[in-house]
Amino acid sequence: MEGTGSHIGLASVDLLEKIDRLFACNVGEYVDLPQLVVVGDQSSGKSSVLEALTKLPFPRECGLCTRFATQITFRRSQETHVTVSVIPAQDASEEHKTAARAWTMDGLRSLDAGSFANIMTQVNTVMDLVPDESGSKSTFSSDVLRLEISGPKEDHLSVIDVPGIFKRTTSGVTTKTDMEMVERMVHGYMKNPRSMLLTVVSANVDIATQEILEKAEEVDPDGIRTLGVLTKPDLVDKGAEKNHVLRNASQDELKKRVADRDVTERIFFAGQSPWNTLDEERVGIASFRDRLQEILADHIRREFPKVKSEIAKKLSSCQQHLQALGVKRQTPTEQSRYLTEIAMEFQKLAAEALSSNYARADVFDKSPTLRLATAVVNRSDFMSEAIATQGHTFQFDSSDMDNGSHKCSNGWAVEAPDVAAVKLDDDVDEPEGKLEVRQVQDHPELKDLVHAPEKLPEPQHGSIHVWLKDVYRGARGFELGTLNSSLLAVTMKRQSTKWKSLALGYIADIVTLTHYFVTDLLRVVCPVERVQLGVMSLLSDHLLEKYDSAIDHVKFLLKIELDGTPATLNHYFNENLEKW
Repeated sequence: MEGTGSHIGLASVDLLEKIDRLFACNVGEYVDLPQLVVVGDQSSGKSSVLEALTKLPFPRECGLCTRFATQITFRRSQETHVTVSVIPAQDASEEHKTAARAWTMDGLRSLDAGSFANIMTQVNTVMDLVPDESGSKSTFSSDVLRLEISGPKEDHLSVIDVPGIFKRTTSGVTTKTDMEMVERMVHGYMKNPRSMLLTVVSANVDIATQEILEKAEEVDPDGIRTLGVLTKPDLVDKGAEKNHVLRNASQDELKKRVADRDVTERIFFAGQSPWNTLDEERVGIASFRDRLQEILADHIRREFPKVKSEIAKKLSSCQQHLQALGVKRQTPTEQSRYLTEIAMEFQKLAAEALSSNYARADVFDKSPTLRLATAVVNRSDFMSEAIATQGHTFQFDSSDMDNGSHKCSNGWAVEAPDVAAVKLDDDVDEPEGKLEVRQVQDHPELKDLVHAPEKLPEPQHGSIHVWLKDVYRGARGFELGTLNSSLLAVTMKRQSTKWKSLALGYIADIVTLTHYFVTDLLRVVCPVERVQLGVMSLLSDHLLEKYDSAIDHVKFLLKIELDGTPATLNHYFNENLEKW
């Protein structure tokens, strides 16, 4: 095999060396890299174009034509050698992947027609493309044949040759499944926005009807990365000479030296009409290499900054993910240390949250649910306001008073309590006419534990004194000059019927806020989901026990306040009572 260094000076050497190193590191599996992709219909002359471009003797024997993608990578090095390997498809079985990766040919000094044909035969076997007696073997493979050719005269270049698309099946050879598989494969390479497309079309067909050109237009509507190549010009009619034209070598010419192919082509285009009337820059492999060099150089210069930026982003993301994994934790000691660090960080941030020292950590700006102290205080303010303005059944209305007092039927003057002047604050967030006892959205893990959302009616407006009089008349006994001792308890119980719902709604919100805080903070200090779920499963029972205890304590206080004997230490109560 002759070197390509004297024929293909493709693009900037520095950029191509960088691209080559990225390919060598398999970066192409994660980031789209600039590359040449030769596409076309079956029998369009793709192999001839590729052979002329790379100077490799591609076999054309029956059964050895392109059945899989071939990646040819040229590298410049001091020593000449050829390495052949197979890259298994991503969806292949583990058994096939292992076998494909294990197969390799190394130490070859050159690739002649015979050695190339031998390689193709072995590759067909590795890819399970050799038909068995039942005919169950596939015709095409998603595996990739990789040829790495190094030498002092080689330029850095990567070329992808994919199977030719076809629209008619051959009985006993190809099926509709094969046809669909090839189309998916070709489209996968073409849609890479950094692939330079060499669309090969035979000159003796109607170019306007060629599907490969339609596919190229779909993925590259502006034609920035597409170069059309016409083959078989000796069979063409006049009027189809707009693309670059290459002459295919005949079978006899293929048996001669590779250099004779270029000489024969130059003679053909110099003496054959209408090709001798065309610009020399649009015919022949020599001018094609120069033209390809210019187009590919522009393409790589345009795309390389994007490649660099994309790699930087992926590296940054991987580094963040790696850092989030924490220190290694294979041994029990390392695992214990890892969990201890998580616990210490959790405790530190929890202490800051409870002290409302939000400026000490950025997580409080990124996750508002971690501002637990603020959320609890705001919810407590809402509870206080709700109890003061909406927590009673009957509303005291000063309009029912006469200069601050009301004359009952028994002649007693009753002074209106101070709460008569209290009105619902405009800042309280509640639907008109209804009070929501829950202000925090339920956590999915606590729905069966906490008080369900509920709406309470507004206090009843009207004469509260009519109701008080009815209560008094319904509770008095044989007492003389005093009130029945149970009268206050009866009125208090009726006035405080909303307290239970308000209190259970309040503690439900506090529990929910706490659970959101715990789960979100754990997600911050332990980003690894598997570890996070494991820690949470250990905490869940203890947390639920604490939540149950808090709810039970509220129920205990409600029972004391609502069912027990009313009592107060507020001295204003006795002073006002004396005025009765």
